[in-house]
Amino acid sequence: MAKDDILIDLKGIAKHYGEGETRVDALRAIDLQVKAGEVIALLGPSGSGKTTLLNIIGCILEPSAGRVALDGEVVFDGKWLRHDLRRLRLEKIGFIFQAHNLLPFLTAEENVSMVLDLAGWPGDKARERARQLLDCLEVGRRASAKPALLSGGEAQRVAIARALANQPRIILADEPTAALDSKRAQLVMDLLRKLAAEQEACIVTVTHDEKIFDRFDRLIQLRDGRLSD
Repeated sequence: MAKDDILIDLKGIAKHYGEGETRVDALRAIDLQVKAGEVIALLGPSGSGKTTLLNIIGCILEPSAGRVALDGEVVFDGKWLRHDLRRLRLEKIGFIFQAHNLLPFLTAEENVSMVLDLAGWPGDKARERARQLLDCLEVGRRASAKPALLSGGEAQRVAIARALANQPRIILADEPTAALDSKRAQLVMDLLRKLAAEQEACIVTVTHDEKIFDRFDRLIQLRDGRLSD
């Protein structure tokens, strides 16, 4: 795939809740394209639709209207065209949430390697990849610890490693650096930028964290459900 390939292509995306006088329009006629290698930020006040848009790109939330194409495949056009959305997410999308959502009964390393197990990687290769990512995020020494014994920042870095494990082409991050200090926030964003370049992936990040704004190729504002550069 070429670096200029469009990995996310949204046309006319709308999302509303309710009908008639009680209808709330969360998103209105959103058009957005994100290319391979590109790292963008979605900015805007609370309630502007940022997380709603992220969840639509991630095929977690169904749009009310519009068309979604991911990595060259049209997955939604008035209805879902892909029936196995779980497999689609596993193959193409990495999620980094504000809450780490680690499985409490697994170690840090097992939380990361589990994604690769589900994708069919051999066990030794999955563990090697998990350890590599944990080391890159400076949390490798905590590989055998369970989430209850990790600090908030450590748990978030493990969750980031898990999102990157399967080398996804599309990475969606919701406030990924909220639990991190300035140094580690910049480390995480530098790693994400490196990954986007090396794997020809794209990254869409919802953030209020001004200390990482210089790590983005584009800052896109979302207000009242509409996008503006």
